[in-house]
Amino acid sequence: MKTEPKLRTLSLKGFKTLRDVQLEFSDLNILIGANGSGKSNLIAFFRMLRSMMLSPGELQLYVGRNGYAGALLFDGPLVTREIEAHISVDDDKGHNNHHTRLKYYFRLTHTSEDRLIFVNEECRFNDSTPSEIIEWISNEVGHRESGLTTSTDKTAQTIRRMLLRFVVYQFHNTSEASRIKSRWSVTDGRFLKEDGGNLAAVLYSLRENFNKYYRIIVETIRQIAPFFADFELEPENGTLYLSWREIGSDVIFGAHQASDGTLRAMALITLLLLPDEYLPSLVILDEPELGLHPAAIGLVGGLLKSLSRRRQIIVATQSPTLLDQFDPEDVIVTERVGRSSTVERSSTVERSSTLGRSSTYTRLDAERLKEWLDEYALSTLWDSNVLGGRP
Repeated sequence: MKTEPKLRTLSLKGFKTLRDVQLEFSDLNILIGANGSGKSNLIAFFRMLRSMMLSPGELQLYVGRNGYAGALLFDGPLVTREIEAHISVDDDKGHNNHHTRLKYYFRLTHTSEDRLIFVNEECRFNDSTPSEIIEWISNEVGHRESGLTTSTDKTAQTIRRMLLRFVVYQFHNTSEASRIKSRWSVTDGRFLKEDGGNLAAVLYSLRENFNKYYRIIVETIRQIAPFFADFELEPENGTLYLSWREIGSDVIFGAHQASDGTLRAMALITLLLLPDEYLPSLVILDEPELGLHPAAIGLVGGLLKSLSRRRQIIVATQSPTLLDQFDPEDVIVTERVGRSSTVERSSTVERSSTLGRSSTYTRLDAERLKEWLDEYALSTLWDSNVLGGRP
């Protein structure tokens, strides 16, 4: 059985509210916390990372679309000049089938044009053979885009492919102009887009090539939408539109006639029930419960736990119902530490400054909570502020 690469550690400094954090990841990682605590900011980092790996120009496009560099730096460029990250990924496909840990490191600095440029970018793999000394592969400094996108080095190419398989999904946009409500090329159904835009094409591909998975998706949607019969997916001039029928009716309904919650549920259930061939290595979801009925949220929790046996998962949630579907060791509590003062001294001046509230991430200790959990659900402990992560 093929083993997928897994994100193991992340050290990140200077990004949004993440002043200086070190995180270790397991197969299932559930982020909880108050509004503004830093859940979405951690997920935003993975969005930026994927943009860096896509193609030249994508990093600067991401920076521009997200308020330019000043908005991405902790407390702004007057306080923080650089974003620094160390990423390690475990893979079982190293030299001679040895266990391998791949590492990627970069530093981005602020420029006078309110952009970000690389002042350092390195990668390497650590083979399980202890006698082998692996040197860092460095890219030139001063570039505006990741050197991994154009490098011909085998290690750099491997790490780039791995990082591209860390995908953030968010199906919140169900507006009239959303891509999920548009026609889509029938040939673009191999991987589900981050916003679910090509859902019709993915479902069509599954129906034709993995019908067992397609039928399971249809039956699961029916558990939260009992009126649902099946999708109607008929290509027209090489394109597809998301349509379906209801039980006991021959009327065909389109995406514009669905509720927001129904569309989001269709996309989310499809993602969580995809065959391995259609899945990324790391599935990242930001508030998947949005717009779903509590019964549907419970179902989604079960699907997430099942998927975590095949793929690594990171989920940010505000839902007590979803939280109760998981074990305490799956949960990472996100909080914002209060402002702190620092003093900078030089030979001629002493200047004090106040640092902004920074995010912290703490995985729950199941043993410490054992007596509490004998009587109370995780959601009750969260609401009572036993776990932390409250306003």
